Amino acid sequence: MGRAYEFRKARKIKRWSKMSKIFTRISKEISISVKESGADPNNNSRLRSVIQNAKTVNMPKENIERAIKKASEVNSEKYKEILYEGYGPFGIAILVETATDNNNRTVANLRSYFNKFQGNLDKSGSVEFMFEKKCNFKLDNKSVDIEELELEFIDFGVDEVFVDDNKINLYGDFNNFGLIQKELEKKFLKILYSGFERFPKITTKLNSEEFKKIEILIESIEGDDDVQNVYHNIELRN
Repeated sequence: MGRAYEFRKARKIKRWSKMSKIFTRISKEISISVKESGADPNNNSRLRSVIQNAKTVNMPKENIERAIKKASEVNSEKYKEILYEGYGPFGIAILVETATDNNNRTVANLRSYFNKFQGNLDKSGSVEFMFEKKCNFKLDNKSVDIEELELEFIDFGVDEVFVDDNKINLYGDFNNFGLIQKELEKKFLKILYSGFERFPKITTKLNSEEFKKIEILIESIEGDDDVQNVYHNIELRN
């Protein structure tokens, strides 16, 4: 078990607890992927990945098809992916991934959350270097030899394989996402989820009382409609 497993195990803040939020997030990802590379999942690896993620969270088929159709329209919303960086109380580093059609609205909202809870929204480059970006695949844990799988995929950029919640997790260099996806599909391994995560290179330890103060800030950020993912470098003291 490596860094990804231990960090996931220790992280206490839950993301995307409301189904409507998950569906909104996925619909935006569908829109972005269609605008980038077209509406045919056979020729669009990112869209293929998003559709699989949608199915995993039981997003209705008609919702998926409607999102693809809407994104294919010339005058549909064009979402831009923007990364925001800031600090919360106790010097906690926070990265916010957004998908927005109105940057002014998004930055105003985020600044208000940080200011309200004794944090500050900082300039680009102030926090991102503290995190390592990884691609992540979750596979159906059936009739798969974990050690053999790890050995096979080392050459494709996978550096960590483990079982969590009865699912096989593969982590690797984010630049190798397409290569790993293609090889998994070639071997007919069932991909339940795929995407990207950011892991802190250095963590800041907080006790439970300190954690409660910053948890409110992170939950407020996560609740914003333009926010896709929030990452932090909190480590809870035992």
